[in-house]
Amino acid sequence: MSGSLNLTAILVTDSVGICILLILMFTKGWYMPTRKKESTLLFALMTAALFNCASDAFASICDGTPGPVYRTVLMIGNTYLFLFNLIVGIGILFLIVKHIDQKMPKLLYVFFAVIGIIEVSLLIVNLFTPVVFSLDENNYYKRENLYAIFIIAGLLLIAYGYISYFVSKIRNPALGYFPAWQFLLPILLAVTVQSYVYGISLLPVSFSVAFAGLVTSLQNESIYIDKLTGVSNRYELDKMQKRVLRRKPEKIAALMLDLNGFKQINDNYSHEEGDKALVAFATILVNTMRYEGRIIRFAGDEFVIIIRKFEGDDIEPYKQRILKAVEEYNETSGKPYKLSCAIGGTTFEYIGQDLNTILSKIDTLMYTDKNEYYKTHNSRHGR
Repeated sequence: MSGSLNLTAILVTDSVGICILLILMFTKGWYMPTRKKESTLLFALMTAALFNCASDAFASICDGTPGPVYRTVLMIGNTYLFLFNLIVGIGILFLIVKHIDQKMPKLLYVFFAVIGIIEVSLLIVNLFTPVVFSLDENNYYKRENLYAIFIIAGLLLIAYGYISYFVSKIRNPALGYFPAWQFLLPILLAVTVQSYVYGISLLPVSFSVAFAGLVTSLQNESIYIDKLTGVSNRYELDKMQKRVLRRKPEKIAALMLDLNGFKQINDNYSHEEGDKALVAFATILVNTMRYEGRIIRFAGDEFVIIIRKFEGDDIEPYKQRILKAVEEYNETSGKPYKLSCAIGGTTFEYIGQDLNTILSKIDTLMYTDKNEYYKTHNSRHGR
């Protein structure tokens, strides 16, 4: 295998990877206003991937150049490339799981730690005894037996990403806007091909292609996401109706929610505080419903929840869960005002009815609930 690196192919693929990443970074497709932490992580991973493409090209150019200086450069460079694949592989998986589930399972941290400890330990040992890769007397790179451990670890990370995505998609059909399997695919193909074909380097460019798919998916998803609260917007209702129409009839529950006294919050504490109240309420709904229903900001302080394939008798248990969650928020928020909401909803067999008819019905039920609230509260400030 010595001296068999295809330098031209490696330089071309790394250059393509660099171009893709630069375009993504300069167009700011990675930026998500409602998820700034995810945006920061995504940008950091893209920056690391850019540096990886450059490092891979440099190491390939230096490969086979005799001398102690080049030997040191190649040992450091190739060790970094192995380490990079670990860090960015974990980073991409972390980003996917966090974006899908909004939280990280504790077991996943253990999974990351075990893989990280094994790979870092092997790379440290490799500095003294070649077990992962070696350099011959002419400084040509060569794979060693434990190289396979890194391939297996990469496949395990990808497999976890696929399992996490498909399990979550069963619970949340809206993940069609964030098809994680598509941007994991180029990495999977690169790992597989590079394992069997020596002399090419596909992983750096595969990360770039994966990031391009990730950014495209996020931008597509953002069309249906409310910029303030991070939940779905009204366009999602139209999209959802089209999806349901293509399927057989199913039982669906629909709820309309409206903040009581929202105008009073705006008038007394500023519109900025009103926005914070909306974000807090949306967060309560997300945490309460999780995968059970799709949460949509319908208009202003009105929200709609659609629960497909509903198996209960009525929406009362959901109503009580939401009201309890709002009460728990009020106890710890430290705000000078208390959140309160009116809720109206019903269940129905969806067989293609006009969506506006359904919305009108739950809107009427919501106002009935709101009128009951204002019988014992000051309604002078309206909604």
